[in-house]
Amino acid sequence: MAPPRDLGPLIACPHCDTLHRRPALELRAQAACGRCGTVLYRRGLLSVNQWVALAWATLLVFALAQGFPLARLSVQGLDITLTFWGALRLCWDRGYYGVSVMTGLVGFWIPLLQIALTLWVMQAIAARRLPPDLGRVLRWLAHLAPWSMAPVLVLGLLVAIVKVSGMARLQIEPGLLGFFALSFLLSGLSRWDAPALWQAAEDAGMVPVSGREGTGAVCESCGYVHAASASGRCPRCRAAVGPRRHGTAPEVWALLVAAVIFYIPANTLPIMRVQTLLGSSNHTILGGVVELWRMGSWDLALIVFVASVLVPVTKLLALSFLLLRTRPLGERIQRQRTRLYSVVEFVGQWSMLDVFVVVLMAAMADFPGLSRIDVGPAALNFGAVVVLTMWAAMRYDPRRGWDRLRAADFTGKPDDD
Repeated sequence: MAPPRDLGPLIACPHCDTLHRRPALELRAQAACGRCGTVLYRRGLLSVNQWVALAWATLLVFALAQGFPLARLSVQGLDITLTFWGALRLCWDRGYYGVSVMTGLVGFWIPLLQIALTLWVMQAIAARRLPPDLGRVLRWLAHLAPWSMAPVLVLGLLVAIVKVSGMARLQIEPGLLGFFALSFLLSGLSRWDAPALWQAAEDAGMVPVSGREGTGAVCESCGYVHAASASGRCPRCRAAVGPRRHGTAPEVWALLVAAVIFYIPANTLPIMRVQTLLGSSNHTILGGVVELWRMGSWDLALIVFVASVLVPVTKLLALSFLLLRTRPLGERIQRQRTRLYSVVEFVGQWSMLDVFVVVLMAAMADFPGLSRIDVGPAALNFGAVVVLTMWAAMRYDPRRGWDRLRAADFTGKPDDD
């Protein structure tokens, strides 16, 4: 039987599969899952039309940040104008193709696509004209959003500037200010992820309302709660409906083992080589932390240590713990495991900090005959660790723990399958 119309649409928690009614919220309020505590949706101060204007502003600031110089550096009459694209081009010209492609994707192309796709869908909702391929566009947005790392790039710029401040006279340019503004704007815009955009279209009466046609299945792509479709397609977004598409435990273990393998050379090999008139030296990730501490920048040293050392190790240990601890021990323990997984999801991209720092420093210290910084072999290995741990977190399915708990509650004994 279809749910009553006046109770509001249904929303399925992405971490435990519990169904909830989705009532309207007051301004600046948020709704969390009553079972696992995951935040399901929020309501901000701005309307959809105001967010469209903010999205256009974000796109404009993105163009300014990427188009204008970030800084000018001078040493003994030699000048360098730093741009992000210039740093990528320098890495490419020196043969660091993998590092150049990786940082270019997560620092430019994916953030640009995230802004453009979000703006397109929000503008369509505001105009009450949804495109026929909305489902495909929002699937792209859901896949791309975790890999958009413009805020991490901004922190990398700050760390790189502090590190080269003693080597050259530095003048801040408009592009750097644009990047700082972009980090705030993009963080706000990222709240309009694919589920939030589906809910906005639903509230505007432009797509079928979740739960109105029954509660037999939940679409993995758009979150639509509906009766099981005989055609195997979601009635709303036309995505394939079937078994959960998250990875199995062996697949997640394989990704974690690969990340550990790459993590060893990432920490033992040099991440950059510095050549000056006084000689050359190799620097590891921990060596960079120590150098920042000796320079008096203990706050940045702590940030780099957390992002580049503590976060990767925490992700590896936390995911290993979640894979090993499968026995259902009650809702309170399962809720703690879900919160641990949420932390792993949240901190995933910040480990890319050191890779951005090395790429930027290579461009900032390129003074022929005076100084040169080369990207070391650890950079690509460390980037691989970030990608593999993020991928492992995406493939891990926290709902399986709640499935086991439900099975244990139903049978009266734990189910360790």
